[in-house]
Amino acid sequence: MLPVRPEVTRRTGNRKPRRSRGERLAPYILVAPAVLIIVGLRLYPLVLGVNFSFTGDGVLNGQPVGLDNYMTLFGDPLFRQAMRNVALLVLLLPVAVAIPGLLATFIYLRVPGHRFYRVVYFFPAVLSPVIVGAIFNLLLAYGGPFNGLLGAIGLGPVDWLGDRRVAMLTVVGVHVWATFGMALVVFLAGFATLNSSLLDAARVDGASLVQEIWHVIIPGLARTIQFVFVTTMIGMLTAMFGLLFVMTSGGPEGSTYLPEYYIWIQQGQMNRPALASAASTVLFLVMLVVGLLQISVLRRSGRED
Repeated sequence: MLPVRPEVTRRTGNRKPRRSRGERLAPYILVAPAVLIIVGLRLYPLVLGVNFSFTGDGVLNGQPVGLDNYMTLFGDPLFRQAMRNVALLVLLLPVAVAIPGLLATFIYLRVPGHRFYRVVYFFPAVLSPVIVGAIFNLLLAYGGPFNGLLGAIGLGPVDWLGDRRVAMLTVVGVHVWATFGMALVVFLAGFATLNSSLLDAARVDGASLVQEIWHVIIPGLARTIQFVFVTTMIGMLTAMFGLLFVMTSGGPEGSTYLPEYYIWIQQGQMNRPALASAASTVLFLVMLVVGLLQISVLRRSGRED
């Protein structure tokens, strides 16, 4: 009997079994329905909307007008105010992320009553924006209970929804209160992946709570924080219509306009669908830039890890 050479055995053992054609096609078949849904219900309407933004409204309906809609758009004071409010949302974004992050930290550290707080913090997320807006319309009315409380301590009433200097901040604050429960859940999921031995080591070394958060928790939840940043920003850009409609209707003097509210006004009340499509395209580009920046940060973080 001839001896079998070791290298032949080694090559045979390392050779991967050939997959059949059906096995190779199976992943593509499984994802095909989702891809078709995305293409049919998302990408195709998006392309149609971008194309429609270069056509005219009214007597020029369907006729190519080039960049006229975009020139009209950026010449409109209401749209410029909406874009300034987008910049305000970007500035307030760290606060909107820090609030659920800190609350999730206290729940993770098991402060007294943490189970009760977990339920209470998430409860606003299940309420309709219309219900939330109606409730805060009553609470923040000029003669409402909140101003009554301020008057009792000598601070005087504030026109929370009628003063253009504070109306947008008020609506954003209500939106953060109504939606931070979902971010809280994401943070708690991130804490499940945090190495608790690092916190124990920090406590043994005498680290304070602030030092634990800054040097252990924040680096350990870097990817979770980045995810919450981008989802919170997208929510602010696309999920505040209900609150704006109920609480301020874009007022006072257009100070609470956001792109999505401007789009609804142009399409639903002014009957200018081409201009609304142009505004939708601009909003999409803003969201795309936010998404690309987030991907860039995630890749850089992955390389550093």
